[in-house]
Amino acid sequence: QVQLVESGGGSVQPGGSLRLSCAAPEFVLDYYAIGWFRQAPGKEREGVSCISSSDGSTYYADSVKGRFTISRDIAKNTVYLQMNSLKPEDTAVYYCEGLGVWGQGTQVTVSS
Repeated sequence: QVQLVESGGGSVQPGGSLRLSCAAPEFVLDYYAIGWFRQAPGKEREGVSCISSSDGSTYYADSVKGRFTISRDIAKNTVYLQMNSLKPEDTAVYYCEGLGVWGQGTQVTVSS
């Protein structure tokens, strides 16, 4: 059974940083794009960023461009989401997805 496992969430003050991790099976990283999504209370799930399996090209939502960076470590079968200059509106449960499989989510709370 394919599983994706997120970690790294937590509570930070505005302007702070967090790094999320998404551990995935090797074949998923080799052949499928990995995306990060988030869902805030009362809102729909939205795409945040994704990284291609073929050439490592990346995509960012306008709301996070310049603040978040997605990367992958093939040796560790892990995709990261480095989040800097966090804002209260970044508060949400963050999920990674690959091959149509979703992780369990990790909570990110940005508050003073």
